[in-house]
Amino acid sequence: MDEKEKCGVFGVYGLKNASELTYLGLFSLQHRGQESAGIVASDGKMVREKKGMGLVSEVFTSRDLKNLPGHIALGHVRYSTAGSSSPRNIQPFIGESRFGHLAIAHNGNLTNALALWKKLSERGAVFQSSTDTELILHLIAQSSFDGFEDSLKDALWQIQGAFSLGILSHHQLIAVRDPWGFRPLALGKLGDGYIISSESCAFNVLGAEFVREVEPGEMIIIDEKGLRSFFYAYSPRKAFCIFELIYFARPDSVVFANQVYQARKNMGRVLAEEEDYSADMVVPIPDSGIFAALGFSEASGIPLEFAMVRNPYVGRTFIRPGQEARELAVKIKLDPIKELIRGKRIIVIEDSIVRGSTSRQRIATLKEAGAREVHMRVSSPPHIFPCHYGIDFPTRGELIASSKSAEEIEKYLGLDSLKYITIDGLKNSIAPPGENYCFACFNGDYPVFPRERGKLILDEKPAINQC
Repeated sequence: MDEKEKCGVFGVYGLKNASELTYLGLFSLQHRGQESAGIVASDGKMVREKKGMGLVSEVFTSRDLKNLPGHIALGHVRYSTAGSSSPRNIQPFIGESRFGHLAIAHNGNLTNALALWKKLSERGAVFQSSTDTELILHLIAQSSFDGFEDSLKDALWQIQGAFSLGILSHHQLIAVRDPWGFRPLALGKLGDGYIISSESCAFNVLGAEFVREVEPGEMIIIDEKGLRSFFYAYSPRKAFCIFELIYFARPDSVVFANQVYQARKNMGRVLAEEEDYSADMVVPIPDSGIFAALGFSEASGIPLEFAMVRNPYVGRTFIRPGQEARELAVKIKLDPIKELIRGKRIIVIEDSIVRGSTSRQRIATLKEAGAREVHMRVSSPPHIFPCHYGIDFPTRGELIASSKSAEEIEKYLGLDSLKYITIDGLKNSIAPPGENYCFACFNGDYPVFPRERGKLILDEKPAINQC
């Protein structure tokens, strides 16, 4: 995988060291964004914030956490899927309204962001950032409803696309998931307090209990009265992002009722069922290709070898804005073990091929290391269509499979053979039924079609930079 996407949301209610717990929780979600991090905390009287560019460990000190007292906290790790990096876009986004201070953390992408920006601008709204997250705050503030909860629902009824939200006020922590369910969001419990997180893996380090996933269209409100839940909207069609299971979520998370580890292993098994080449070894591309490779090896009987060693200090390639930075990271990220590879027939397991530049470099490295044959098996179908819901391959021109056949891609990458898992095979690897998932990047069947297209960058023109 050679791309980038998404953000991570983490919140705590009812625990005296809420900001410290949020800090730890964000570590578990660091894979969801390494561009910036932020925490907002409330003690019921005052809302405080600390945000910065960089990794969680780089942004916060122990003194910072002591300066964020309170029993409520909301955190965010970010990678922007459009536009340039900027401190003004760090989340949680915080503002003052008629309901007091509100903070919002967002994972997803609003497909009607430009239309909302124009409407709010005409009403006199002044924007502090170029994120679609800020739009939600303005919609709440400008609602004709009197109460906060009704104003929030009014705002949610106006936005479209993918959004899993954490919202903090002086006295509440709120979790919201869009009615299509594009992005994951989980609910946990620790002692007398509650936790929300983009992935359940963040509960493990805290010793918290994974209660359940927030349902599509559900709003959960946690305050001094306890936990309340209701559905503010409903969609008969669900659209869980399949890429969470293929690549992005951590293997120790439960996402869309799937143990991610097992789902990826199943994808490898399905790939092996159609294998017609013999080989000396199966080699995973770490880290996200490891579990599909394990399933492939077990089902095919071909030995698994970790012949590509990952440098753990480079970070994930997709997280680096700009193609040159990504290509440089690829060169130092993975190093082949030449003694294992030389003269061998290898089946490489990759999670996806998007632009193809990263995969091409990796195949060249294996050939240079002396591999006799290199075959690639991919645990996702070809990416043909752009994603409008938060993954950074926004135009068809950037997708190698949109203009090249599998045979042409095979030749371009320098492979001896190339095979992808089919959509039906992918559906058979996961639960619940595959019809509940979004496969738009593979088949063009968009659950929610965007009203405006193209990259949206406020710095260049009136538009919105998404998370």
